[in-house]
Amino acid sequence: MEIIIILTVILQSIGVSLGVGSSTLAITNFFVAIADGKIDESERRIMGVVYIVLRVAMVLILITTGILSTIGYSLYGTDYFSPFVVGFWVLIIVLFINAILMTTHIMPSTVGPALQASSWYTMGVLMALFSLGLVQFSMFHFTLGYITVILLAVSLVNGIMAALKHKRETQSIEQD
Repeated sequence: MEIIIILTVILQSIGVSLGVGSSTLAITNFFVAIADGKIDESERRIMGVVYIVLRVAMVLILITTGILSTIGYSLYGTDYFSPFVVGFWVLIIVLFINAILMTTHIMPSTVGPALQASSWYTMGVLMALFSLGLVQFSMFHFTLGYITVILLAVSLVNGIMAALKHKRETQSIEQD
């Protein structure tokens, strides 16, 4: 049983690492792609590859977290579902719902990319806190921290998008 837990935790860590890195590339590619006001075919292809890696990371995290939660519940019952574990599941659910909403173009670009990035980075921080043994927080603290990260990410993403739009408009006026 111990080897299964160790391998599952390693795969979960790989999934989170892939997700955080791919999320960084996804949002960076998004900014580069919209800088000129249109997403061309080569930009779309590169972004597509990054999105595939993100989906692989999401599925890997879903499976590994499901395995760990099943084992944890069988060993500790409901005590296993600490704020850390519940918070981790909240992030997984948000990542999946937001990805579906962005793919179907229901989630606006003013919120979706920031929500995805803030969720990935929060998950990365949770994994770091876990490795340091700093997981004795409440759901209130988790929620407060997560909302703060989301608001910062939305502000940052929209600020960058506004700056890129302003730059495009300024260049367009100068060319006329």
